[in-house]
Amino acid sequence: MRFDIARKAVAAGLGLALLVGCGSSGGQEPEGPTELSFWAWAPNIEKVVDRWNAAHPDRKVVMSKQAQGDDLVTKLLTSAKAGSGPDLAQVEFQALPTLVSNDVLADIAAHASSVKGEFPDGVWQQVTLGGDGVYAIPQDSGPMMFYYRTDLFEQYGLTVPKTWDEYARTARTLRTKAPDKFLGTFSSNDPGWFAGLAQQAGGSWWSVDGDTWKVSIDDAATKKVASYWSGLVAEGAVDKTPMYTPEWNKALNDGTQIGWVSAVWAPGVLAGNAQSTVGKWAMAPLPQWDAASPRTGNWGGSTTAVTAGSKKQKAAAEFAIWLNTDPEAVAALVTDSGVYPAATKAQTGSALAKPPAFFPAQTDFYATAQRVASTAAGFTWGPNVNVAYTAYKNAFGAAITGGTDLAPALAEMQRATIDDLRASGFKVG
Repeated sequence: MRFDIARKAVAAGLGLALLVGCGSSGGQEPEGPTELSFWAWAPNIEKVVDRWNAAHPDRKVVMSKQAQGDDLVTKLLTSAKAGSGPDLAQVEFQALPTLVSNDVLADIAAHASSVKGEFPDGVWQQVTLGGDGVYAIPQDSGPMMFYYRTDLFEQYGLTVPKTWDEYARTARTLRTKAPDKFLGTFSSNDPGWFAGLAQQAGGSWWSVDGDTWKVSIDDAATKKVASYWSGLVAEGAVDKTPMYTPEWNKALNDGTQIGWVSAVWAPGVLAGNAQSTVGKWAMAPLPQWDAASPRTGNWGGSTTAVTAGSKKQKAAAEFAIWLNTDPEAVAALVTDSGVYPAATKAQTGSALAKPPAFFPAQTDFYATAQRVASTAAGFTWGPNVNVAYTAYKNAFGAAITGGTDLAPALAEMQRATIDDLRASGFKVG
């Protein structure tokens, strides 16, 4: 990921000073009919916007389809500098700190704090950035779960693991019974996946105190996760083929991979990459470190944010709240855009009454997903997630290739992230 513009735009000493009370135009809201511009990338989200426009002809939202990820972040940074940005934008959780620290997004706490209870605490924390400000409304989330081939679990007499110790034992048992198969893989090219596992274990890679950032990528919780997978890889109990490669896709199809640690959106990936196995998979909660205190992490998810440059922040916040909490709007997001809603009530709504088409027999799919989502751990993202993610790919990739311990790679991530923050003018404690 590249956010070069972001790093160049950050002033010396920038920290929580821009994360508290920043990004509000404070100007007079225009009276009369209002038109709002909205940059978004979710599939068919324009259909949901049409519902708003039909019911609110005097507050029309004009949507512009955009690319997601780095491209959208860079475009938002550039447009904000030029004073030509939209009123609203769909923003991924991990991109919020970069945009807030560059004064791209507005603090809409005055308009949005009342809907806090609509979302799980761990999800809401990611739009507040650890403070009192509210910088977006959660749209969709990616609670992590475990997917497995029911037919092959039955064939090899395996039990769905409820703890990570059980996962390790199951992985070893499978390799003994079927040496050509794996329970899962460790993917050195998916830092978001690893970040979600660190969240579940209690890791939180960034925090901020006053105007000083702290980086804790190599904390005890994350080291535990890295050491766990390092041991499984070293003994050959799990595969080390990166996800989303032709080899990995083939392994899902032919039964070489009979399990996948993933997120709630996995059915869509399986439908696209392993169509021959439809109806053969099931979903279960993620294995736990402490079965008595279930937790999960999030892999992915996005928000609807109001920009600091908007002169219509109150109206924009009203639309953002409607889009992500109104029952009909959220149901449309589910059916038209295929997202898993962040709003708690929507996770048990009629739009999710039936299981995904790829899981026709698992009628409790979304009921289970809702229970899992309610246990999502909180996490604070930093202003240079891109640097940490690149360091993950480099350091973990080298460790996998070299057959060395994974845990020391965290120190490489830690150093790269801290060095970048300091070079960008942030105070680091």
